[in-house]
Amino acid sequence: QVHLVESGGGLVQPGGSLRLSCAASGSIFSSYAMGWYRQAPGSQRELVARISQLGSTNYDDSVKGRFTISRDNAKNTVYLQMNSLKPEDTAVYYCNAGRLSYGGGYYPYDFWGQGTQVTVSS
Repeated sequence: QVHLVESGGGLVQPGGSLRLSCAASGSIFSSYAMGWYRQAPGSQRELVARISQLGSTNYDDSVKGRFTISRDNAKNTVYLQMNSLKPEDTAVYYCNAGRLSYGGGYYPYDFWGQGTQVTVSS
């Protein structure tokens, strides 16, 4: 079991930046791959970015080149740096603990934070 708390969301103008943080507790953070998901109203939750236990990263095409996922195992925290934000990025963002397949696919466990709202609007 791992408990996750997201923070850092807010209202920004298109082209702006935010850095989301996800603080983990209750388990060994470094044992998990971590992912950032987002969910817009009426839409399914989608994987935006993931990072392995060792720091290998992968991104959805919609955010590639704009978002950066990172982790600091000493702080039990995973980050999502979001640059060049677009209105389409508006969603509730969630972090998740999961695992990677041998082929690199990400499989979430049922460990979710409460989410943090990101709104991109002029």
